[in-house]
Amino acid sequence: MSKRRIVIIGAGGVITSHIQAIQANADRVELVAVSDIREERVQEVCKLHDIPNGYTDSAKMIAEQQPDLVHIISPPATHKDFITMCLEAGAWVLCEKPLVRSLAHFDEITEVEKRTGRYLSTVFQWRFGSAGKHMKKLIQANALGRPLVIVCNTLWYRTQAYYDVDWRGRFDNEFGGPTMTLGIHITDFMLWMMDDWAEIGAMVGTLDHDIQVEDIAMANVRFKNGAMASIVNSALSPRQETFLRMDFQKATVELTALYRYTNEHWKFSTHPDLEDEAVRAQWDALTDDFMGSHNQQLSELLDAMDNNTPPPVNGDEGRRILEFNASLYKSAFTGQIVAKGSITPDDPFYYSNNGAPEMMENS
Repeated sequence: MSKRRIVIIGAGGVITSHIQAIQANADRVELVAVSDIREERVQEVCKLHDIPNGYTDSAKMIAEQQPDLVHIISPPATHKDFITMCLEAGAWVLCEKPLVRSLAHFDEITEVEKRTGRYLSTVFQWRFGSAGKHMKKLIQANALGRPLVIVCNTLWYRTQAYYDVDWRGRFDNEFGGPTMTLGIHITDFMLWMMDDWAEIGAMVGTLDHDIQVEDIAMANVRFKNGAMASIVNSALSPRQETFLRMDFQKATVELTALYRYTNEHWKFSTHPDLEDEAVRAQWDALTDDFMGSHNQQLSELLDAMDNNTPPPVNGDEGRRILEFNASLYKSAFTGQIVAKGSITPDDPFYYSNNGAPEMMENS
């Protein structure tokens, strides 16, 4: 089989992770072009990574290069139009988070997928590490008993200069604060492992930045299986940490990391009264050790392309985090407890995370 042709739209800092993923799958793909509105950045990236073609016009690149797969890493507000263009050109798409502004935009793209027969996948690389995959299997097998209590914290730090970049800090361009851009990774990871959530109550605040969006969010969540979770998404925390703790009937499993994890970042423990060699053996059965990375996600997406099946993080798997975060914002802005499935096309939060009427009108 000939190699899949890949192009990248956007040449920001995260491009390194995508190029490394492409290089790790070099026996299956070739990177033929990159585009960015900054010509000097295109030239720099092409020279550094030996990419044969550079463009400042993404539409021209797609038309001339006819890629099989497009990686979209441009600013969030550009995603919807680029995704639509690429799907309609016959390419599959792997797009960075946050994917799109709203559930309305996601549902529009789903219709484009159906019409074109091409697929979109969102970058959520945390799902693809060996320990995460192992944990999901244990939960599905009820190996640790029912999940009961979850703590899911993204405690990161961002300066005002970080938000002074022109595409950050507003609901119309970044779609939200750390809930959408920082904590979205570990929150999606937690939701992927758990059964469906049922309801959420939340608060948001802007405590120390000159921005429209929040720099801190806190939420309490009840899952359909009865488990309860607390979530903190912060851009205010000088000692940075990503932390996930899951308490089951028989054991506690913790993940402490920052931007990525391997097996060594996980910890299994239990209470003396609950010590059970069979339960511990289930956890210790983890033998693979690979990072949750763009490399692994791209590999599994290529498998889906080979089989012409939907890729990971497509469809409902990609929509879940957008609905969850829209519900978090709705709860925070309205003071209401929000139930899963309650945000429908007659709701302004279906069109924007701050429920702005003008977003609904201009969607």
